[in-house]
Amino acid sequence: MLHRRSFAAALAALSVAALAGGATSAQAQEAVRVGFLTVNSGALAAGGRQMEEGIKLFLKERGNRLAGRQIELIVADTAGVPANTRSKTQELVERNKVHVVIGPLAAFEALAINDYIQQAQVPIISPSAAAEDLTQRRLNPWFVRAVSTSAQPAHALADYAAKTLGYKRIAIIADDFAFGHELSAGFQRVFEENGGKVVQKLWPPLNVADYGSYIAQINTKVDAVFAGFAGANGLRFLKQYNEYGMKGRIPVLGHMTTVDEGILKNMGDEALGVISSGWYSAALETPANAKFAGAVRAEYKADPGYYTMGAYLSGMFLEKAMEKVQGKVEDKDAFMKALRSLDLAETPLGPVKIDQYGNPIFNTYIRKVEKGGSGMINKVIHTYPATTQFWSYDPAAFLANPVYSREWPPAKNLE
Repeated sequence: MLHRRSFAAALAALSVAALAGGATSAQAQEAVRVGFLTVNSGALAAGGRQMEEGIKLFLKERGNRLAGRQIELIVADTAGVPANTRSKTQELVERNKVHVVIGPLAAFEALAINDYIQQAQVPIISPSAAAEDLTQRRLNPWFVRAVSTSAQPAHALADYAAKTLGYKRIAIIADDFAFGHELSAGFQRVFEENGGKVVQKLWPPLNVADYGSYIAQINTKVDAVFAGFAGANGLRFLKQYNEYGMKGRIPVLGHMTTVDEGILKNMGDEALGVISSGWYSAALETPANAKFAGAVRAEYKADPGYYTMGAYLSGMFLEKAMEKVQGKVEDKDAFMKALRSLDLAETPLGPVKIDQYGNPIFNTYIRKVEKGGSGMINKVIHTYPATTQFWSYDPAAFLANPVYSREWPPAKNLE
């Protein structure tokens, strides 16, 4: 028979254990707060809406639980203004006490909060912002990107244009902000190193209403025009390019976002034949993408594109990193280490691995706009496997040069 004193001690021990277990259970049940920076107005609003659709679908599929913990998504609208982005980020971190931030949309927004994120030491996953410097020279140990750098797909398209299409002379027209500058610079570098010449560069403002005056300036003695646009600008440019009688005269090459599925659904024959490059296409024929694209179509009656996939993949990054740390996102160092060492064998866009700089290594697809069952699609016509942000260059040599910009590499062949 158990002695009375021994029984009391045992009972006390059980009570302590129960209390400890209750505390552990309560901690496990505390929601993981995820701040989500998006854009709900202006030229980039369509992309912001698609980003929200991507992350909300991801969480809905998992019952808003990842690694055994409830997820609380806190959405903040930056309006695409850097000052707003910084204040909204501070609010998420200091008032809402978020464990991780997903966002923002634009490169200039990400650059505006980069120093604050480092100071606050809050993990951030970029579902869209492609600024080269974030994973090259302004290295932020709290930053991981779920999309490419601005120029990563452009390198591949330039290689394809020179070697497969045999183009020798290109005119560039692109949005006049960091994203447009960087993707154009990457294209120019690889194209000219393969024997081509960029003979013209045109820089319309991001919010320009009419491309007519720019289209009228295009050098007609080129093999193709390379168009680098974000948001709805690709839609407006291609429509006006057709209206000015340029379609059929000079082919158009495009960056991924120029004919992104988010705007391609609103395009007609003016987009047919546009060859672009990107790390995703809704028409990619794999089981994982068939499942994902089918879910997006069922939920939102539209094909997924750059912004939808970027946010959805950010959710996958969050999930896999949380699983690595058994849901303990409060251990920020361990959680960040998990994010920085992700290696996903299967995603809707193919295999994805994070490099030592926090940027993904993944396939780049050459796509051609064709008519599909329900409208225009980006049919994959060629794949460059496991492309990095440094293309074929040695990383140390690449980083020894200035960051891509309007000034670098210098345009030596302009006419």
